Amino acid sequence: MPADDILLETEEKMGKAVEHLKAQLRTVRTGRASAGLVEHLKVDYYGSPTELRQLATIAVPAPLLIVIKPYDPGSVGEISKAIQASDLGITPAVEGKMIRLAIPPLSEERRKQFVHQVKEMTEETKIALRNLRRDAIKHVDGEEKAKTMSEDEVRKAHDDATALVHEYEKQVDEVLKHKTAEIMEV
Repeated sequence: MPADDILLETEEKMGKAVEHLKAQLRTVRTGRASAGLVEHLKVDYYGSPTELRQLATIAVPAPLLIVIKPYDPGSVGEISKAIQASDLGITPAVEGKMIRLAIPPLSEERRKQFVHQVKEMTEETKIALRNLRRDAIKHVDGEEKAKTMSEDEVRKAHDDATALVHEYEKQVDEVLKHKTAEIMEV
C-alpha cells in the first residue's frame, strides 16, 4: 500500500476521533441550557432504548430552560424517568404533555469539575490520535520490510504522520479552549 493511502486513511480516522470528542463534549453541562445535554439520552420506548431526539422536539426558549415536547404524549412518563435516571442531576417538571428542565446555575466548584472532566476527555482523544500515528508508522515500516517502499519514502511518511498528529492535537486544544471558556462563563 502506498504511503499516501496509509496517511489518508490515518487522517480520516483522526478526523473521526476529533468529531467524536466534539459529540461527547456536547453532553457536558455548561452554564447554559443546551439541547445537546438531553438529545442523546436513551428512553425505554415500548421496550427498546431510543434516543430522546427521536421521540420529542427539544427547545431552549431561555438560557436556563429546556422544553421537551414528546410526539407521543403517552411517553412523557418514560422520558421523565430517563432524565431522572441520567447523571444530569436535573429534576424534570412534567406539565401536561411537555417536560420542563430548569437548569440550575453552576457553582464555581462544579464548573471546575466539568473543566477537569473535559480535559480528561481531550487527553483520551490525544492518546487515540497518537495511537493512530503509531499504527500508521507500523504499517509503513511493514511496507519497508516487504521492500515496497524506499527508505526516503518511509522517512517522509514518518514525518507526515507526526505532522498530522500535531495538526489534529492543535484542533483538540482549540476545542478544549472553547469548551472551557463556555463552562467558565457566568
